[in-house]
Amino acid sequence: MPSPVLLLVHGPNLNLLGERNPAVYGRTTLLDIEADVAAAAGARGASLLCYQSNHEGSLIDFLHERRRLANGVVMNAGAFTHTSVALRDAIEAIQLPVVEVHISNTHAREGFRHVSMIAPVCLGQVTGLGRDGYTVATNLLLDHLDAAAIQS
Repeated sequence: MPSPVLLLVHGPNLNLLGERNPAVYGRTTLLDIEADVAAAAGARGASLLCYQSNHEGSLIDFLHERRRLANGVVMNAGAFTHTSVALRDAIEAIQLPVVEVHISNTHAREGFRHVSMIAPVCLGQVTGLGRDGYTVATNLLLDHLDAAAIQS
């Protein structure tokens, strides 16, 4: 099997990590997270394409355009997690395994953050583990891809 390609997709406001609400999100920057995921993926022979947008349509376009280049997705959809039927439908349409990740424990925050529109079409969800959640999500996704390769 060729080396897997993973997409790391970040939604709105995640470009401000390290500055925005550090009591909730910490001082880790988006570049720090991308470096962590690249290292975790690389250690397992996978490569990574990273993307961040504050625009719902841009996130959907990125997923559509890269669906045939990638084997799976790690995604923090930010606030779109809780509001976007369009993003949910895009995840379902691309037919790639997606692991949803959140830095904070969304279930311990405001009530509107307790529901994920995208979770029903994702392989799984990692929430509340801070920066480490991205590495956990990456390894879960790669474990899934390895298991699928063995079965085929």
